[in-house]
Amino acid sequence: MIEIFKTNVKHSVAARRIIHELLDKYPRFTISFDLGDEDKILRVEGNFFHVEDIIFSLLNNNFICIHLPYDLDSWVV
Repeated sequence: MIEIFKTNVKHSVAARRIIHELLDKYPRFTISFDLGDEDKILRVEGNFFHVEDIIFSLLNNNFICIHLPYDLDSWVV
């Protein structure tokens, strides 16, 4: 399961703190930020999780977090 989120996290210190907090809850996941992207993308990859848990974790840290759902069937190759 891979989910992508748009955030307003701008600084690497905050990104590391959020990643650490999420890894405490989901220790075997791969979690990363792309702060160079205009949408400050958060990528979460793991076996199973609730999207709402990720959103609430960022909200609890005073950040905006918007799930960016995608539909692979709509992509044209």
